[in-house]
Amino acid sequence: MTDELEYVYKYVIVGGGIAGVTCVETLSALCPDERILLLTSSNLVKAVINYQKVSKTLESFDVQEKPMSYIQNDCPNVQVLQKTIVSLDAKNHMLRTDDGCKFKYQKLCICTGGKPKLIAKDNTYVVGIRDTESVQEFQSRLQKARRIVIVGNGGIATELVYEVEGCEVLWAIKDISISSTFVDPGAAQFFLPHLNQEKSPDEKPLKRLKYTSDKETSVEFQKSSLQTPGGALGPDWSSSLEMKGSQSLCHCVHVEYQVEVTKLWCPEELSNACKAETTNTDLPFSQHTGSWPIYVELTNGKIYGCDFVVSATGVTPNTEPFTENNEFQMASDGGLTVNDRLQTSEKDVYAAGDVCTTSWDPAPHWFQMRLWTQARQMGAYAAKSMVADDSGEEIPLDFCFELFSHVTKFFNYKVILLGKYNAQGLGSDHELLLRVTKGKEYVKAVIQDGRLQGAVLIGDTDLEETFENLILNQLDLTPFKNHLLESAIDVEDFFD
Repeated sequence: MTDELEYVYKYVIVGGGIAGVTCVETLSALCPDERILLLTSSNLVKAVINYQKVSKTLESFDVQEKPMSYIQNDCPNVQVLQKTIVSLDAKNHMLRTDDGCKFKYQKLCICTGGKPKLIAKDNTYVVGIRDTESVQEFQSRLQKARRIVIVGNGGIATELVYEVEGCEVLWAIKDISISSTFVDPGAAQFFLPHLNQEKSPDEKPLKRLKYTSDKETSVEFQKSSLQTPGGALGPDWSSSLEMKGSQSLCHCVHVEYQVEVTKLWCPEELSNACKAETTNTDLPFSQHTGSWPIYVELTNGKIYGCDFVVSATGVTPNTEPFTENNEFQMASDGGLTVNDRLQTSEKDVYAAGDVCTTSWDPAPHWFQMRLWTQARQMGAYAAKSMVADDSGEEIPLDFCFELFSHVTKFFNYKVILLGKYNAQGLGSDHELLLRVTKGKEYVKAVIQDGRLQGAVLIGDTDLEETFENLILNQLDLTPFKNHLLESAIDVEDFFD
């Protein structure tokens, strides 16, 4: 193409994940007469459905993949194009795509999310899970697998370990307890019995992963989608999917604690190095004969063969290609630094979701964590900020930034995290109150100076709204502290 086409929009959003779609929908509602453009590298976008406001700061919702036309049907003033950005000229407010198009904007919001941190980028036996396309590849490989190794200790790793059946699973974590990104060792002990437990019938998966698109899905599209990450997975992404290997067994999980991957070996390399797979009769694994396509060596010296490795060790902000030839202020974690209006250091450029890093002094009980709930909140707040800045209005920081709150599900238990749930930054002068009912609930309250600073609620505790209010109000609990978690006391009524 010799002549570049140039288009002009008031608002341009890049990224079809939760943050980007929420930003677009909010902008459309606030400015129904303005031209808004969403650019996405995939022809599928992430839509928030079944949204519920649980409390002042807690919210629950499902995420559903929908074709691009879904947004245009719901928001007539929004145009959605499947384009790949190759450059940003922030000074001249110009985006350029790989097909030669140029898009001028008055306000731009970057919502390109994150990309997986892979333990080995060019190894065909290493799979990263971040979006629906990568889950498809995982499911396809799992069907033929006898054993897999999962590396990582966050939400995706935890969900995979619980959902995978018909396959031996070695879970390699660098911490002293499972799921440490979200829960403390005590809660990890509460979950441990479920690692090798058979699921109840009502927990069985409903379907294999399917999705629809505006175009007929082709092999070429699937390959290109894997190269260009789509939007991040939403809550409970794994619970309804069939994740079954080739073996006739249920859960078969072994955890290796406080380890990292030293090296990945192919069979020939392992043999040439005069090394062999670790044999341990205490493992729940069967002794498969023959070689594996890949071997994982851990820092404790053990070597395990497997059919493939799942790298679930977190994400890095997906800032390319926006930082090339621009002067963005970058955070130490690689994110675009944003202020309390979600503005970057470049004029009229905003960012929301996993791609950005907050730089303002946060409220005492809030901190950033790259989760789908915060992506939705940031997307909505970025839209409000863009409109307010256009009209010269001052808007307060959204209330969602007052208290960290998150709802998820692990091992089929509802998990609610509030405030400094793991005593983040509190030092040693805090105390923990615990109430544990085996197989039913785990309640942890974090107290400092007689006031509730955070909480972990596992199971159907019905304490979330009361504990949220206690953290926000900072009521002195010293007279009631010893009775706060007594099961015979209705805490909600007590503090009503």
